[in-house]
Order: sequence, then C-alpha cells, then structure tokens
Amino acid sequence: MATIKRFEDLDIWQEARKLSKEIIEIANTTDLKTDFKFKEQIKSSAGSVMDNIAEGFERNGNLEFRQFLSIAKGSAGETRSQIYRLFDSNYIDSQKLSHLVQAYENLSGKISNFISYLNKNDFKGTKFQNLKL
Repeated sequence: MATIKRFEDLDIWQEARKLSKEIIEIANTTDLKTDFKFKEQIKSSAGSVMDNIAEGFERNGNLEFRQFLSIAKGSAGETRSQIYRLFDSNYIDSQKLSHLVQAYENLSGKISNFISYLNKNDFKGTKFQNLKL
C-alpha cells in the first residue's frame, strides 16, 4: 500500500468528491435549480464532507485530522438528511434516493473506520508520512 502524501490520495476524499458532483448534477438539472436556498444548502453540506477531509489532512496532526474527519462525517449525515428532503420535494425519484442514501451511509462508515484507525495510531508530522492504507 502506498504512503499517503496528499489528501487527494485518500479514498474517502475521492468518494466524497464523487458524491458532491452527483449533488451538483441534481442541482443543475432538476427543478432544484430554482429552489435557491435549498440548492445552496445541500451543495454546501455535500462539499463540506470533502473539504473537511482535506482541511484536516493539511493540519498535519492526528488529533486535528480526527476532529475534521468527525465534522466531515457530520456533514455526510446532514447531506443524507437533505437527500430525503430532495425526495420529499419531488426533485429525485425513489431509485436516486436509495442510491444516494446508501452511498452516504457507506461513506460515513468509511470515515468512521478511518477515525478508528487513526485512534489506534499516533501519526505525526508532515502529511502523515507513515500512514499506509
């Protein structure tokens, strides 16, 4: 397994980015595009997942990284709740609802597992040079 030197190398960041792009696609192609407050809120929470993973990684310390991962996990939960609002507002169908809820639950689990992994290790220093995934 490779040493992680950039947040872009983290699977959880890559997955969060992919899901954020799905939310942006919904915002741009459905009637959500005219529901300005809700559109910005869900785009913000989806983006917050990947942004907090990145910010925590760049802090260069295990404790702060875990804190930001916890925030990212919270944002994933917030986004998942908003996905139900998308469905309830008829912006997405039940198939898309199921896909996105499952994807965000999966991502939350991966973030939680990564936090647990970091809790068992004491990585310090620039870009977690000893971190192997």
